[in-house]
Parts: sequence; structure tokens; C-alpha cells
Amino acid sequence: MRTGKQKPKGAVYLYENKHKEKNYIHSHFHYTHQLLYVLDGKGECELGKQQHALASDNLLIIRPLTHHSIAAQSKMTMLVLEFDEKQLPVEYRHTLIADVFARSEVLRLNLFKGSEVRQLLRRMLYEQLQYRDREKIGLSLLLGELLLLLKRTKKGFTYQNTNEWRAAALKEYIENNYYQLSRAEELAAKMGVSSRYMQQIFKDAYDTTPMRYLTEVRLNRVKKLLIETDLDMVSICFEVGFESLPTFYRVFKKQVGVSPLVYKHTQLSQYHHRNVSK
Repeated sequence: MRTGKQKPKGAVYLYENKHKEKNYIHSHFHYTHQLLYVLDGKGECELGKQQHALASDNLLIIRPLTHHSIAAQSKMTMLVLEFDEKQLPVEYRHTLIADVFARSEVLRLNLFKGSEVRQLLRRMLYEQLQYRDREKIGLSLLLGELLLLLKRTKKGFTYQNTNEWRAAALKEYIENNYYQLSRAEELAAKMGVSSRYMQQIFKDAYDTTPMRYLTEVRLNRVKKLLIETDLDMVSICFEVGFESLPTFYRVFKKQVGVSPLVYKHTQLSQYHHRNVSK
């Protein structure tokens, strides 16, 4: 069943669909594009003439006029996003929709990508509820962000080596979430693998460990904040994800060779000198 009221008019519409155990949706098709994201539960679907198993973090990409059916093996909750491309900016159609909807398929997202997709869909649902009868530009912008994420995700699926793809996904996740990560075990759990295995595939791909790369990303961000902002050391420390000021000072001096304050004064002095020389 759907949650919410009657479908509103507009280019983009999102709703939650709850399937009871052994519920079956007969084969049908739509004139719109659809993305179906499995929040929880298990089931099966038929896209065209192909059968696919469904589980959490699976995403169904359904082109218009594609016959599809869904059978729930247990209670299953899905977020259903549909849109009419004719009402969207032409750039969406040529650069995003054409690539994401090249064919109807099921993407089996890892926990990193699944979390990002889930977050975007929830933001879209909130936007839709808040501005039901007003401007819909927020939904359109979030849809563009989601389509861009899926385009890049599908490109990642072209890796021939599964470990190479996992390492690349982990690297991207660290770059986007450096401020909230703390332990290697946390990263491994999100990948669904052991810490030892995660360390090995990342080191094979990038010749460093995930946690060392996390430190590198944080310190690069610190350097940028030191030079380009007037934030105090405490603010910078916690903004990039260090748990304490002593740890922040110790790691920075060990990796860079000087304290954060000395680094800032040196860089600003050199910048000033270069400008004066010109």
C-alpha cells in the first residue's frame, strides 16, 4: 500500500510502498520513469523477461513501458520515485536520465551507496511533504543530485575487479565522510567485510591503509581551513573529525613537521611575500 494521500500533480513524485508477506503485484507498465528502492525485506521482481532477487539496498531502475511485477517473500518496504522527464530540464534528459535509464535493471548497492541513496530519497520525501502545494524546484534539484549519484555509481560497476571497485567506493566514502569517521571497524562493517580484508584491498589499490588515507584527507582539509578562514583551532579540530585537541596537534605535527599555528603563519607569510614581490 502507499503512504500519503492522492498523488499530486508535478514532474516528480515519491511515496512509500509497504508489501505484506507473499503479496504479489501483477505485471504492468508505466509511462513514467521509476526508481524503486528496497528499504527492508526480501522478494523477487521480473523486469521485462528477466527474474531478479530483491533485498535491502537494491534499486530497481525501470524504463517507461517496461513490464514488471513484484513478489514479496516477507514484509517488504520500498520507496518508489517516479517522474515525467518531459517536465524536467533538458539537461537532465541528455546528461543524466539517458545514462541512468539506459536499460531496466536492478542495482545491488553496497552500504556506502545505499546510505547515500536512502538519505537523498528521505530528503525528497521531506521536501515533498513540506511543499506539497508550492514550488517544486527543491524536488527537481534533489532528483538531479540523485541521478548524478546513480550515474557515477553505475560507472563504478564497470570495474572488472570486485576488490578494485570496493576500494574505490571506500575511498570515495572516506572523502565524503571524513568528519564523522573514527574506527577501521566502522568502515569494515559498512562494507560487510572484515577489517583485515578491507585493509588489504585498499592497500593493494592505493598503497596505503584506509585510516592513513582518512588522516591525509583530514589534514588537507585542515590546511585549507588554516589558510582560507579565521576559524580557531578548536573549531577546525572538531570540524574535520578529530576527537580531541591534543590528538589534532599531535597528528598534524607528526605528519606536517610543524604545529598548525606555525604552518598557518608560514603559509600566510609566503603568500604575502609573493604578492608584495609582484
